[in-house]
Amino acid sequence: MKKAEVGNIIEFREGLKGIVEKVNENSVIVDLTYMNNYRDLELEQRTVVNHKNYKIIKDL
Repeated sequence: MKKAEVGNIIEFREGLKGIVEKVNENSVIVDLTYMNNYRDLELEQRTVVNHKNYKIIKDL
């Protein structure tokens, strides 16, 4: 599995999408404000996602 890089858009957990801000050894930090409905979902601005739990939607 290819690891995401900073700037990639990833999808995880049943349709949530975000922009990778930082790549760690076992996970990435994702900015969720990329989604149009971000405010409606009442989520934190950033979250951590394990490399096993996402797929890359768009390479930048």
